[in-house]
Amino acid sequence: MLIWNDEEMADDLHTQATWFIDSDSAEVGRFVDKALDGVSCEDARVSAVRLFLAVRDGFRYNPYELSRDPADYRASAIVGTDSNWCVPKAVLLTAAARHANIPARLGFADVRNHITSDKLEERMGTDLFYWHGYSELLLGDRWFKVSSAFNIELCERFGVKVLDFDGTDDALMHAYDQSGRRHMEYVSDRGTYDELPLDEILTDFELLYPDLVEAHNSGEVDEAFATGA
Repeated sequence: MLIWNDEEMADDLHTQATWFIDSDSAEVGRFVDKALDGVSCEDARVSAVRLFLAVRDGFRYNPYELSRDPADYRASAIVGTDSNWCVPKAVLLTAAARHANIPARLGFADVRNHITSDKLEERMGTDLFYWHGYSELLLGDRWFKVSSAFNIELCERFGVKVLDFDGTDDALMHAYDQSGRRHMEYVSDRGTYDELPLDEILTDFELLYPDLVEAHNSGEVDEAFATGA
């Protein structure tokens, strides 16, 4: 594992493992080693970009794999999935960064998706996505907001701009899609967390998305709905 010597490094809290962000697990370690294979320069920015791409494109975005089992939200479990939604993908990126000794934490915001499908909006009862999850990475003396949710194939399929991260600027959801339509609007900032506040997130989902949660509990979410089609 590469160790970064950074005088501006955050305190140990942002590089330590937690129960959900289990950056010290063998599963996360293997994921990081594979993502950083061939990285010879001890450059935290290069490694951060490589980890971002590995999470963004290594897991197909599917916002409706809504498990209520806390174990499914551990980074070591997420790394074994083929698809997942924004919060688990942010947990994994945060854990991968911490494993590489890049200070990292979770960030959350409520966002409005202006091009949500009618079917999806009807089931959710809104076009507002509460608790959209992303990672914050400390590179140099600045925290960067990085969303790894949308894989490149999904973006190309739906005409959404691919969200890139180069280690020099934030990578937040685009306000407009490729045709100029309004896409994502950041409505409110929920702040940053050193550990996943899963109980709070799931409790809010029960209150804010009752029909969606019921559909999941009863197994009624079909494939088209699960992909946001």
